[in-house]
Amino acid sequence: MSPLEEKMGLTVTVVICTRNRPAFLEKCLEAIAALKPPPNEVLVVDNSAGNEETESIARKFSARYTVESIPGLSRARNRGMAESSTEVVAYLDDDATPDEHWLQFILAPFADPLVASVTGRTDLPESARCGPGHQPPRTFSSQDPQWFEMAAFGGTGSGNNMALRRSACAGGAIFDVRLGRGAPLRIAEESHAFATLLSRGYRAVHVPDAIVVHADNNGDIQERAASSVAYWLLLFSEFRSHRLDLLRFLFRRLRRAKNALELHKP
Repeated sequence: MSPLEEKMGLTVTVVICTRNRPAFLEKCLEAIAALKPPPNEVLVVDNSAGNEETESIARKFSARYTVESIPGLSRARNRGMAESSTEVVAYLDDDATPDEHWLQFILAPFADPLVASVTGRTDLPESARCGPGHQPPRTFSSQDPQWFEMAAFGGTGSGNNMALRRSACAGGAIFDVRLGRGAPLRIAEESHAFATLLSRGYRAVHVPDAIVVHADNNGDIQERAASSVAYWLLLFSEFRSHRLDLLRFLFRRLRRAKNALELHKP
């Protein structure tokens, strides 16, 4: 029995999706090697045609290495889920550095069988805190007011620091391949997944003490704005029972934008 199974009764795979960034990957794997307790397995998903240096670094840290040759972060994350056999699959970006107690905190909410997704806090390198601050977790469910907007637009956490219950992700392909880096819409694949899981009756938890350090790489503002409009239209098409929620959310956003413009008028 692994230390995690003995302590928490759970098995977990940590998945790192990467593409031609071996130096970042090595730093991430060094941090994972220091986790207390360690995961049952570490899986590196290479989202390229295959890279010898990436594979060599994965082997150096006794991580399993697999290739998802079709570009797209959602495809790579889905491959990580499909290749895992543990109860929980935790995801880190290749340029993220987890706190040594990250796994312990992010796994704790899964003691509740209705919890399907857990996210942690992401600190920027220049403002990273020293260890957990013992802040209480926050739980979300479809019984909460405005739950859909919160889940679909980032209010429950981000994908560079998340864990999913594998059995809740029916079929494994929980990430929409139209979304995320390398896809037509380069945003919101994790938010779409969180909204899907909550719509199935599961719960989501955000744990501020599950900390990773990760640089801000939100990319081009205009590109994200265009993707945001397309993402909203996708949600409007897919989640028909929540169209009124989406319209309300859009109205609030437009009103805030209008108020901001008026404040900056000369």
